[in-house]
This record gives sequence, structure tokens and C-alpha cells, in this order.
Amino acid sequence: MIPRTEGHVGIPVRFEGSAYDFGHAISAIQFSLDKGEHWTTYETPHTNDYQNVSWAFEYVPEQPGDYTLYVRSVNDQGDVSPEAAFVHLHVEP
Repeated sequence: MIPRTEGHVGIPVRFEGSAYDFGHAISAIQFSLDKGEHWTTYETPHTNDYQNVSWAFEYVPEQPGDYTLYVRSVNDQGDVSPEAAFVHLHVEP
């Protein structure tokens, strides 16, 4: 889990983390704001099977409220993380 984050409408919120799958390269990082129903994929070219992949994601909230961002990795075999990491975001007006 990534620590809870606070934000404001119209101001970018940056999330950062790392992914690894020893023995397999991370080929993509995926993000979801709808509880995993849909995933946005960002390819991670030129990775290898023995180093972490650092990632960053910026989100500009359009409405106040509470959100949960889910994050998972995809390895070079097409397998996704067995459990997605997540962060709670509270957005003020």
C-alpha cells in the first residue's frame, strides 16, 4: 500500500513507486481508478529481470471526493501482479 494522499481539484497529484518480479522483466505498469474494471497501461521498455522499475503517475482530480488508485505491474510473460497496490486519495475543492 502507498500512504494516503491529499489533493485539491485541478492541481496535479503525483504518485511514485517501484515494481519488481525477480526472474522476469517488468514490461508495463497499469493504473486503475475504477476498482480494476479498466486499466491504463504504460509500457516500460528496456527493463531487465534483475532490477526494480521505478514509476511515477500524475493525476489531476476534476471533482472533490475520495478516490482509490490501484497500481499493478505486468511482466515479460504477460502475468500481472497477484495483488494490486493501492493508495487512497482525498480531494478537497
